[in-house]
Amino acid sequence: MTSVKEFRIDDEPTATDLGRGAFVFTDDYSVFDWGKMPDEIPGKGAALCTMGAANFEALEDDGIPTHYEGVVVDGEPVSIETAIDAGAQPREMAIELTQVPDLPHDADGYDYDAYHDGAGENYLIPLEIVFRNTVPVGSSLRKRSEPEDHGLDWESWPEEPVELPEPVVEFSTKYEEQDRYLTRAEADRIAGRANVADLESVAREVNDLLNRQAVEAGFVHEDGKIECLYYEGEIRVADVVGTFDENRFSYDGQEVSKEVIRQYHKRTQSAWVEAVGEAKTRASEAGIADWKSLCDREPEPLDQHVIDVARDLYCAGTNAYLDRDVFEAPSIDDAIDAARSL
Repeated sequence: MTSVKEFRIDDEPTATDLGRGAFVFTDDYSVFDWGKMPDEIPGKGAALCTMGAANFEALEDDGIPTHYEGVVVDGEPVSIETAIDAGAQPREMAIELTQVPDLPHDADGYDYDAYHDGAGENYLIPLEIVFRNTVPVGSSLRKRSEPEDHGLDWESWPEEPVELPEPVVEFSTKYEEQDRYLTRAEADRIAGRANVADLESVAREVNDLLNRQAVEAGFVHEDGKIECLYYEGEIRVADVVGTFDENRFSYDGQEVSKEVIRQYHKRTQSAWVEAVGEAKTRASEAGIADWKSLCDREPEPLDQHVIDVARDLYCAGTNAYLDRDVFEAPSIDDAIDAARSL
């Protein structure tokens, strides 16, 4: 289902009932929509599973419906606290499953009417709902808007992170080969039976909770996203929430997220990053879904030192976020110093 998580189905969803299954988190990573990269980052899968589970349980405590059912330890779903207390570092997350109909693509684009014809009252909403509290240097918002659009008194974006006066919520596509930001009207059509205003409200609630938890742990929650399912009139938060892959966090001014690896590739493999961008542009202009077939370069493996720094950042960051020594890792301060050296 994704490039960094495997997907297990135990009970298939139907038009009327949710199914049951699990995410199995791997140590793979992906940047620039490439999919599986040449390397693995040891410990990454367990760190993301642990952090995501903790956030889902916090959402449930706040009354926000989700598809989460626990982490899997010895074949049974348990709470993340139970798993940690038992010394486990789970990589499986038990979840409810919804229907994901086919999304046809032809010369006229993606056929969302066909998607919803097969969806009924039980489907994964084919949107990503993005929330932004700050505008980091690498944020795509800098390319699509000006500071004054967000109540900021600057003519251009400064070369430093910017805190927004109010969180910004945006909608983008989920199943298209290239992520595409949408107008509210486009998002409303693509959402099907789900109401865009309700999706925005859920996203703001999730963002508020993640902001509170980040502050308590000494982090800044910069931006992130949620995905949701629609089941018999109810919106439930799906996929995984508030991890260092789905969201951008910083600590003492240093990014603690996948953005560290993204920016490292921009500095050290700029030719590949440029080739990816050019391939996406050509594919968009030609109406071709598979942009990777137009890319004439492949990413190179990372040096072992970079992999070690990334591993420590994921694991030390999760320890700090949960205020628990789940993983053997350096302190968050030492992991941050190492990341700054890349």
